[in-house]
Amino acid sequence: MDDLDRQALASLLERPALRRLLEVFNDDAQETRIVGGAVRNALLGRPVTEVDCTTTLLPDAIVARAEAAGFKAVPTGIEHGTITVIVQGEPYEITTLREDVETNGRHAVVHFGRDFALDARRRDFTINALSLSLDGRLHDYTGGMADLAARRVRFIGDAHTRIREDYLRIMRFFRFHAEYAQGDPDPEGLVASGAERQGLEILSKERIRHELLKLVVARRAEDTIRLLAEHGFLTWLLDGAAEFGRLDRVAASDRDDPVPVWRLAALAVMVEEDAERLRERLRLSNDEHKKLAAYGRLLCLLKTWALPLDAAAIRRLAADHDLDTLRVVLAATAGEPRPIIEAEAREALARFWAGAEPVPIFPLRGADLIEGGVPKGPRIGQLLAQARQAWLAEGCRTDDSYSRDLLKRVLEQV
Repeated sequence: MDDLDRQALASLLERPALRRLLEVFNDDAQETRIVGGAVRNALLGRPVTEVDCTTTLLPDAIVARAEAAGFKAVPTGIEHGTITVIVQGEPYEITTLREDVETNGRHAVVHFGRDFALDARRRDFTINALSLSLDGRLHDYTGGMADLAARRVRFIGDAHTRIREDYLRIMRFFRFHAEYAQGDPDPEGLVASGAERQGLEILSKERIRHELLKLVVARRAEDTIRLLAEHGFLTWLLDGAAEFGRLDRVAASDRDDPVPVWRLAALAVMVEEDAERLRERLRLSNDEHKKLAAYGRLLCLLKTWALPLDAAAIRRLAADHDLDTLRVVLAATAGEPRPIIEAEAREALARFWAGAEPVPIFPLRGADLIEGGVPKGPRIGQLLAQARQAWLAEGCRTDDSYSRDLLKRVLEQV
């Protein structure tokens, strides 16, 4: 059924900055259109946060016309024909129409053209090849409207050919299926992805990581991750095992605000060492690796926690671990034999999470010990570590009287 939102599409042209841009870049000799994701998302009634355009103008002419109109032009991808034009504080990428000359599975050699149909046919999926002109006409050279109405992700033309132009399109096929499709994946695209899978080996790990982290937070991430596993992609991507149940539970808990690294942790981290493997496999950032390692440590701790978690235990855990990590691990393991979580523990976690109760902070600092007469040096760190363990065991109190007593006990050891 065609339930596409044509009114939302028309409203794109009513955006003042965007309309002004199109008016400047359209005349009798040159044409510029909105293209790709903005058109697709508008028709689906989804938010349009970024707008890309394609034009018959060459890059130098884009810059000249922008500056003549008082816009700022930034050559963000001039070698590919892309200029970012800023109008009333809003950035728009404008790319000269292109035609492929040569492809090698990673990068294409192109030359600039003036044919919107040829430019559309060199794109990946039919739903990404739609364009909208200033007069409100929607242009569809590849059957994208029918696929969008059917909620189907389909390669333009021959799927094998499209994939061989850039093997990352295998990952994008699954990611776009997870985000935009209903039902089963397009059979031709699925078969071609499987047949061409060896091409993924030539891609950089950074490109793979970028697509995978987008996929795990897509609308149908859980189903699509299982699809990747069924067809032999997931083991290669992760270089290890997967935990589908934990991914499902974390996805159910963070549906409104998913965080890619936590979804990846739930899926692929069982022990702290998994974080190191994934850092190498996916070229994770230091921050991403740190989060995965913290998840793995806390997961192992809680899986061996024999007693039920009460409010006091949650208080200690919140003080000794990042609150986000604690929340995700408890969501991932919900319903498993361990940890056992009492109702009061869930209430305590909810209070911390809502900010109704502050997470306790260890009250002593090195300066406190120095002020009490302890010489500077490694002994300071040792004493603070011992005091912190006592503080955790004694309920993470933060009142002044307790802090004074704890400091007194530390100084008595010296």
